[in-house]
Amino acid sequence: MSNAIRIGIVVGEKSGDMLGAGLMQALRKHYPEAEFVGIGGPAMIALGCRTLAPMERLSVMGFVEPLGRLPELLRIKQRLQDFFLQDPPAVFIGIDSPDFTLRIEAVLRAAGIKTVHYVSPSVWAYRAKRIHKIKLAVDLMLTLFPFETQIYRKHDIAVKCVGHPLADTIGFDDQKTRHRRYFLLADDAQVVALLPGSRSGEIKRLGPVFLAAAVESLQSCPKLQFIIPCSSPNTRLQISDQLKQLGIFIGEQFRLVDDSHAAISAADLVVLASGTATLETLLLRRPMIVCYKLAAITYAIASRMVKIPFVALPNLLAGEQLVPEYIQQRVTVATVRDEIVHHMSVIHANAAAHDALLKRFEEIHRVLRRDASVQAAAAIAQLVEPKAVA
Repeated sequence: MSNAIRIGIVVGEKSGDMLGAGLMQALRKHYPEAEFVGIGGPAMIALGCRTLAPMERLSVMGFVEPLGRLPELLRIKQRLQDFFLQDPPAVFIGIDSPDFTLRIEAVLRAAGIKTVHYVSPSVWAYRAKRIHKIKLAVDLMLTLFPFETQIYRKHDIAVKCVGHPLADTIGFDDQKTRHRRYFLLADDAQVVALLPGSRSGEIKRLGPVFLAAAVESLQSCPKLQFIIPCSSPNTRLQISDQLKQLGIFIGEQFRLVDDSHAAISAADLVVLASGTATLETLLLRRPMIVCYKLAAITYAIASRMVKIPFVALPNLLAGEQLVPEYIQQRVTVATVRDEIVHHMSVIHANAAAHDALLKRFEEIHRVLRRDASVQAAAAIAQLVEPKAVA
């Protein structure tokens, strides 16, 4: 097949944009003149992806929240399907956003177009019956985590665990000192990073709890300093308003910063919303307190469907509770405050327990470090041209 092939690719949020950009670069090693078209974010567009709709219009989560945007989402879906059916690509790749991308994959595969889904939906956690629809929709499933492959093999779906790109990009050298200097923090400062989420709804639910818990923890640990990364100007404004409502002044003890990676690295402890940031925190080897709080109706639906013992990625990857996690009503100011005080005590008074936790984080890091983009691109090339790659 010619190097000048067209590859359909769709992502729905920032994390997918990062995965897509890495994959595009790796695929160009196989197909230097490849054309990428679909929906991409800033990183993918910078690499030449032609986007047919703004990625931000797909960035909606939950069971109930997408309903208000359903007409628009359906129009975008129909536009993409029509585009690819009229001019079929060599392969279509849906990256995460399964409720959107898997529906497109099913239509395209039925029309004879090869399809790949990158990032496994949580069929191992809830809505297990989706596996039958996935089998009809995809020629190849690419997973980030080893434990995800079992269900696909059980149902005879081609699957490959490629590892996680974050595990490839984050090294094993501790950068705490460098990042503390970046934030003008003393080497011996007691630093807690607060990450209540990147979406407005997450910040609305978790921000006030995290901030109030931080204030109360100062009664036991008066030297604590809190850094709060903000992913966008809107996020900064929202968190600033929450600080004002609690009577907290931005200064040496509470600081808003722009770089979440550096903030996690500079911290002794991270208090954060459940999500990809928990994996980044694990890879940077920082103790963490994980909280998960959904809109009430979404949680009422999800709690009846989820069939797993943990929600935090570090615990799922370890197969045991390595880090504390609190869900919905258990996310309280008192609980988070007590965890902050306890963890800061362990870090400074129980070196053995602290070191044992960090060692487990490093073990998981090494398992996930597989050169994900290269592995994913090779598997896709094998699907597109099995004889040429074999």
